[in-house]
Formats: sequence, structure tokens, C-alpha cells
Amino acid sequence: MNHPTSAPPQPDPAAIRRTLAGQLDADARAWLDAALAEAAEDPGTGPLPAWERRFAEAGRVVGADHADTARVLLLHAAGAGTATLTRLYQEGSGAERRAVLDALALTVAGPDAVGLVEDALRANDTDIVAAAVGPYAARHLDAHAWRHAVLKCLFTGVPLTAVAQLAERAAGDGELDRMLADFAAERAAAGRAVPADLTAARALTEAAPPGRTTTPPAGGGAKEN
Repeated sequence: MNHPTSAPPQPDPAAIRRTLAGQLDADARAWLDAALAEAAEDPGTGPLPAWERRFAEAGRVVGADHADTARVLLLHAAGAGTATLTRLYQEGSGAERRAVLDALALTVAGPDAVGLVEDALRANDTDIVAAAVGPYAARHLDAHAWRHAVLKCLFTGVPLTAVAQLAERAAGDGELDRMLADFAAERAAAGRAVPADLTAARALTEAAPPGRTTTPPAGGGAKEN
């Protein structure tokens, strides 16, 4: 079993907005308030809704450090659906694609956007890969795809702290442990260091899956219950 037994905590847009507002200057806060109101009141039906222009200019107005968060909030306020998210992802810059991936957990309830995650996991941009393995991937990637996502992180140097619900999904996953062991052996055979993250991930696979514990039977050893 590899799917999480409980969904990742749902991000709180109001809390995200409060935190972001506290980090912006007055002009940037005013821009954010206007942009979010515009997105909520008139998502737009034309070829380029007004809020999408805000989406594109976020980096220039609020700064690169805060643009991802501002864009995520815009996507949520506009109620962007999978079709819009897909278009913005396909047409956007690296930063805009990253924001789309970050927004999936807030904007898409079901697995319709898994294709975007799968595409991102084929990228060589480590920021894109890291954004792909967030809460949406934890909720919707099947076991095979999720295991390969973990390996992709290790291969590209993305810290496994980026992988949402890593401990829960890795627990008791013998196939993931086998894949990690094979990867470690390949690294060692090539004279390359084994990432510390890999060793830590293998340790996580030894834990009992959520909802199951091990207790020693009367005759010794352990049994699952």
C-alpha cells in the first residue's frame, strides 16, 4: 500500500494571504488587494482575462521572492480550472509554471491535473521538480509514479524535504526500498557518494504503514495487526 491514508493538510488561502501581506510594502499590498479582488469579481471569459495580466506581472510588482505566492493566490481567487491551469503552465515562464504546480492543491480537487505533475517530473529544472512533488502529488500520484518522483528528486538533487507526505507514503513500501537500494548500488559502483536523503528515505520504508502496528507474539518475532 502506498497511497496516503489521509489527505495532506489543505492549504489555507486566507492565512497565506495574511502572511504574504505582512512581507510586502504598501504599494505591493495595494496591488495584491486589487489583483485578488479583480480575479474574484471578474475571472473573465475573454482570450486574456485581466487577472492573467496580473499573474504575468507579479514578479515585477511584488518581487521574485513573493511572486510564487501571489500567483498561487491569484489562481485560487480566480477559481482557475484545469484547462486554464494547463494553458498557463504550457505558455508560462519557469516561475509561472512553478506557481501553477504550487496552486494545484488549492485549485483542483481531483486527479484531473496529474498530467501537469507528470510533465513537471520530466523536467531538468530542480525548482519545477520540487514544486511537482507537493501536496497535490501526494494526494493523487499512484504508487508507481510517486516512487519514480522520489527517485527523480534524488537524481536531480532536490531535497526530499520537498516531497509532501514522504514519511506516510514511504512507510512499509518495500518496492520503494528496493528501488532506492538499486540506485544506491549504482552510485557506489560509479564511485559516487550516496545522498544522505536516500539513506533517510530507506529508513522511512521500514516503518509500519499508517494504521498498522507491530506487536511481538507470544512465540517471539513480530506480527502485524
